[in-house]
Amino acid sequence: MPEDFTSVLKEKRIFKPSKEFSGNAHIKSLQEYKKIYKKSIENPEKFWAEKADQLHWFKKWKKVLGSNKDFFKWFEGGKINVCYNCLDKNIAEGKENKVAIIWEAEDGQTKTYTYSELLQEVSKFSNVLKAHNLKKGDRVCIYLPMIPELAIAMLACARIGLIHSIVFGGFSSESLKDRINDCNAKLIVTSDGGFRNGKIIPLKENIDRALKGCPSVKKVIVVKRCKNKISMKKNRDCWFHDEMSKPKIDDTCKAIEMDSEDPLFILYTSGTTGKPKGVLHTQAGYLLYVYQTFKWIFDIRDDDIYWCTADIGWITGHSYIIYGPLSNGATSLMYEGGLTYPHPDRFWRIVEKYKVTIFYTAPTAIRALMRYGDKWPKARSLKSLRLLGTVGESINPKAWMWYYNIIGNKRCPIVDTWWQTETGGILITPLPGATPIKPGSATLPFPGIVPEVLRENGSKTNVDEGGYLVIKKPWPGMLRAVWHNPKRYEKTYFGKFKNTYLAGDSARKDKDGYFWIMGRIDDVIKVAGHRLGTAEVESHIVSHKAVAEAAVVPIPDKIKGQAIYAFVTLKKGIKATDNLKKDIIMHVADNMGHIAKPSKLQFADDLPKTRSGKIMRRVLKEIAKGTKEYGNIATLADPSVVKILEKRVIK
Repeated sequence: MPEDFTSVLKEKRIFKPSKEFSGNAHIKSLQEYKKIYKKSIENPEKFWAEKADQLHWFKKWKKVLGSNKDFFKWFEGGKINVCYNCLDKNIAEGKENKVAIIWEAEDGQTKTYTYSELLQEVSKFSNVLKAHNLKKGDRVCIYLPMIPELAIAMLACARIGLIHSIVFGGFSSESLKDRINDCNAKLIVTSDGGFRNGKIIPLKENIDRALKGCPSVKKVIVVKRCKNKISMKKNRDCWFHDEMSKPKIDDTCKAIEMDSEDPLFILYTSGTTGKPKGVLHTQAGYLLYVYQTFKWIFDIRDDDIYWCTADIGWITGHSYIIYGPLSNGATSLMYEGGLTYPHPDRFWRIVEKYKVTIFYTAPTAIRALMRYGDKWPKARSLKSLRLLGTVGESINPKAWMWYYNIIGNKRCPIVDTWWQTETGGILITPLPGATPIKPGSATLPFPGIVPEVLRENGSKTNVDEGGYLVIKKPWPGMLRAVWHNPKRYEKTYFGKFKNTYLAGDSARKDKDGYFWIMGRIDDVIKVAGHRLGTAEVESHIVSHKAVAEAAVVPIPDKIKGQAIYAFVTLKKGIKATDNLKKDIIMHVADNMGHIAKPSKLQFADDLPKTRSGKIMRRVLKEIAKGTKEYGNIATLADPSVVKILEKRVIK
């Protein structure tokens, strides 16, 4: 829930797109949107079939939509290649010399790839992968910083039917090991390190530690990025540049025909149990959905310079740095470093330097940059911007207004987008030329999407009544499975309401039908837009030799949206000290990643538990926030624990 949710409930301001923006937009009015939306809901198969005709197919589908009790299939019988649609198709349409990717390194160096240059590099790396005896359906784990080789590797996998699983570079060796073993990856693509805020992140060292427990991995290909001193294991490790320069590696590679429902990638996302979920996306439906959402939501034009600030290790980077933009023949900017390095105007310098027209970032970043004041953006020319976007969590009205007034100079529409790893692409969003915007609201569903807010019993909520956010009809970009775990897939997403996708977020719908996202229903903490399972964080805390038990809960954070507050019970005979507290926090950072570090850690003699031994996290949330709205605590085995924890809470 946004930290100023009361003000969100009272939000009355409405911002309409300018006549000039609407006149040039793909969808020009609310009336046009409503007409398209009505058709998309009344006859979804016809709607999506018409949109699918924009893609390149080796063979057309036999059936648009089919289903069984576990999941929904799209464009069965069709043959397609995602990489072909992102590269070859654009070249065939005369865009061979158009810039596909602009890359800026943290130190300011720049590299660009035209569509033909990118195809050449992708084809070469596809041939490298084939030379290592990888076959269609094999898994490749990619653990790289935000460098061009990351885009090249994922597109190369897509070209020859390999399933990529990208792991965010901020995750540690333990998190890596879990993900590699779950998908049984045969090959790893990593680098000697990555730059972040002037420091080197030791990616290869993390891989080496992880691979001590990963028997499926046969080969590691290493990009030389930092000239960092690393060890190379004989017969397992090889350099990316050496592999790419071998005489037998050709720079052409035929894109293989993939079935519409063949797997494209696995991306791990945190859940309420300790083990991350391997979300599986397939070929045609995913590609179509990111193609169409990118085209309409970002109102893409041929001369746009588009920049999404996400990391490709998250779904936003997959869908809206690579697959969505490139399938539309757009120019997509990739940036390697931190948002305030070396100065708080780094983002605004990049916008000015490349004349960025569309800027898509997270509320976390906006709040962080707000803290430095208006002088930094005002010192840069941001006049090239014509559209702004937000992603990852709800944006509170205060941050929205700063973004609109200072960054957009009161002339750029803001698309506040709601979606998830599992949805593949954006589901609820304004269309910038059509939708009147309310600060803090994700507004209206994208065509083809049927969201609803339900009560516990499955009935619809009233206006402004909070409830479970669900999606009632299938859409092409939806996840098809949890990797090798169909029971978890069915239970997590379709177990609560029959044939209805459960988002796991709470929401409300106002009198105009606008959706307002209120936060997570389950025990997932969203730190800076990144979903972290409480069980996964707790298991890393408990793995510290001094810890007996732990429980983590979210607390509001002005910059990150939510931060982690940890309650920790030590083993008997161990003394609670500040040094031990620091050591436990660093233990989590080292074993799971810095993103999972508790912001506050409180030692506790005992935790509030039911008589059956279940920790009452709702009580801990109230203690951590200082609100004390516990409800009934008579069911606790020892209610006096609450008062003791209250006295020691960290302000």
